[in-house]
Amino acid sequence: MKHDEQHSRRNAPPLEATAKIDARIRRLFPFELTAAQNQAIAEVTTDMARPHPMNRLLQGDVGSGKTVVAVYAMLLAVAHGYQAVLMAPTEVLARQHAATLQRTLAASHVEWRLLSGGISASQRAELLDKLATGEVHVVIGTQAILQPDVRFARLGLVVIDEQHKFGVRQRASLKQAGLDPHYLVMTATPIPRTVAMTLFGDLDVSTLREAPPGRQAVHTYLVGQEQREKWWDFFGRKLRDGKQGYVVTPLIDESSEADVASLEQAFESLAHGPLEAFRLGLLHGRMSSSEKETTMQAFRRGDIQALVTTTVVEVGIDVPNATLMTVYSGERFGLSQLHQLRGRVSRGVQPGYCAVLTDVEAPEARQRLEAFAATNDGFQLAEIDFELRGPGDLLGTRQHGLPPLRIANLARDGAVIEEARRDAQQLVAAATLSQPEFAQLRQRVLQRYGRVLELGDVG
Repeated sequence: MKHDEQHSRRNAPPLEATAKIDARIRRLFPFELTAAQNQAIAEVTTDMARPHPMNRLLQGDVGSGKTVVAVYAMLLAVAHGYQAVLMAPTEVLARQHAATLQRTLAASHVEWRLLSGGISASQRAELLDKLATGEVHVVIGTQAILQPDVRFARLGLVVIDEQHKFGVRQRASLKQAGLDPHYLVMTATPIPRTVAMTLFGDLDVSTLREAPPGRQAVHTYLVGQEQREKWWDFFGRKLRDGKQGYVVTPLIDESSEADVASLEQAFESLAHGPLEAFRLGLLHGRMSSSEKETTMQAFRRGDIQALVTTTVVEVGIDVPNATLMTVYSGERFGLSQLHQLRGRVSRGVQPGYCAVLTDVEAPEARQRLEAFAATNDGFQLAEIDFELRGPGDLLGTRQHGLPPLRIANLARDGAVIEEARRDAQQLVAAATLSQPEFAQLRQRVLQRYGRVLELGDVG
């Protein structure tokens, strides 16, 4: 009730996608949109045409084209004279979005900028001034956007990518950065249905399951000790044929000197071992913004043939010629993380190849890795991961702020949860919770969930 009341009380700019605006935006995309993208855009534009804030979660499998939907929504805001912000969890991903926007907006008059920790103080001051006056229409950035001195003239849309990587209050502070903008959160980590109903019950959900035409599947292999020489021979052959690849090593803590040292040791062993004939690069979270960008540019140009890296490449790296991936110690990664990593080698029209190096015998870890090798469907993997690990590890209570369920089991009780959600929606719709016979229920809900209700509409 409180959420519904808050939502109806808030006013957002109604931003209608007229036929003229729609045609102008679509002209900027040099490809046909998929049916799933068109459906998601229809849902987003219906929301944005209303005088209340959109509150939508866009979930899509790796490579399903979520960014296109986000760019369409941002251009719709700009077409009505409003500003849009796209916030990403890492500078690497923010720069990737910036590169996409640069290509898409080459033939338009939209002014956009990248705001990150890597720009100089004078550049930052100039950008903040242009945001405050409305001269810059679209800004892409990292947590730097959350600084108190960042002010917008007319903020109409907030897009947050990889929403699970931000704390709830971080997302809330950005939402309140303007006069009730529309709000779109995106995730490439498919969320199991029952979890989505419980944690995101007050969000409208759009789903992209269809990959753009021409995208090839990734061939995935579990490689034990006895098969490694054969895999590295294959990896080397593909590099000689002009392809590029990633070698991903697990790091517990990128801020740890010891962990970074182990990455550098892995780099040296490859440079003097199976990949000694090739040009290697190194990428990790301890590098400065300029070092990361220099390395990524060299990789995109093809100057680096194989990039030895950490999960800093998990999201946002888009190099179509990179079709090879080797993942060390695959048992140390979660299923969704492995799926995100594998998505880096399915960006072009050539098939990708991903080898997970592991000698693990533990039944649960083996089951998880075999499931990963058996399917490229992120939604199916999310359900398998959920069944194997349960809800506890999936999103973490610190992330979503909800107390644990005392009786219900999200993995087991999907049908009951769905029925309970329907009943709750009917109670709210009929405004019966305000009647005396529901006083105790109302009191218990407020006692248990009152502190997080105010954040219930920030994804």
